[in-house]
Amino acid sequence: MNALEHQLQYPFNDTMPDAGRTMEVAPGVLWLRMPLPFALDHINLWLLRDEMDGQRGWTVVDCGITSDIIKANWESVFDSVLDGLPVLRVIVTHCHPDHIGLAHWVCGGGDKKRWNARLWMTVGEYMQARVMASGDGSNAGGEAAARHFARHGLNDAESLDKLRNRNSYYSSLVPAIPAQYRRLREAEEVRIGGRTWRVVTGFGHSPEHCALHCAETGTLISGDMVLPRISTNVSVFDVEPEGSPLELYLESLGRYQTMPQDTLVLPSHGKPFRGVGTRIRQLREHHDARLAEVREACAEKPRSAADIVPLMFKRQLDIHQMTFAMGEALAHLHLLWRAGDLKRTQDGDGVIRFGVV
Repeated sequence: MNALEHQLQYPFNDTMPDAGRTMEVAPGVLWLRMPLPFALDHINLWLLRDEMDGQRGWTVVDCGITSDIIKANWESVFDSVLDGLPVLRVIVTHCHPDHIGLAHWVCGGGDKKRWNARLWMTVGEYMQARVMASGDGSNAGGEAAARHFARHGLNDAESLDKLRNRNSYYSSLVPAIPAQYRRLREAEEVRIGGRTWRVVTGFGHSPEHCALHCAETGTLISGDMVLPRISTNVSVFDVEPEGSPLELYLESLGRYQTMPQDTLVLPSHGKPFRGVGTRIRQLREHHDARLAEVREACAEKPRSAADIVPLMFKRQLDIHQMTFAMGEALAHLHLLWRAGDLKRTQDGDGVIRFGVV
């Protein structure tokens, strides 16, 4: 546990559910923890006791990637945890593969096709997922991603080839998206299990991320917007090459900062915690420090995003991690550029660099 984590409270300490098992963390809210084949090796998913149109059942929040291991874990949960009741709806916080990858399968009742539940998402996340699942526009790879990162200084031929060859990365983890969905909107109130959960949208990490806040029980299902141990990835990708996602993300944090300090935060990665205001302050300070680092580096000489990566990430990165590191370096550069602190130039080598005004 790092020093910042000591400033937060972890009500369950190191207790967490085993694969295929659940653990109740708030009234009517069960915690599931599924494995991921990445450096970030797990995702937290949530089961909420529910009733819709007079039928008792469950709401699922997030699903995991499409994988046989996660399917087997879900099947165990379906058989042993749901008390014979159906899943009534599947809420997905955002379009990233670890959240939506198995949504089509969970909505369809798993391998045994036990039910037919509706997917609930914001329109921004649903449409982005549809685009990326089609194989056109994945941030993680393909020719467009390779060109984007080459323009920002990634000149290693092997890395660029790996990027080009990852054009089916998203669709391999998200092989299908349900053809129909129910739209969620900012500040909408959703009744789940007799309690009101308010939709809190957030931007920067993804197009229109949906968190859920229940004031009655003091519980926030935060998705990826507020994580306890790591900072949420905020990246500029080729689909929006002049975007400023860090600006959007920092603005979005204000929506969580006003919540009571004793709110139980249920994040997608890491352990449930209390101290949301403290964590928001930590995240702001983290990005302030990175921005100061980037500004100082660009004052010495113009820098590309690739030049900034080793300043921000002092470890060896594989190609998966490099795409997010490049995107995040560029997000910090773009905030300073859009604020007028840096100017952007493209030299004869075709690489975009940022220097002081």
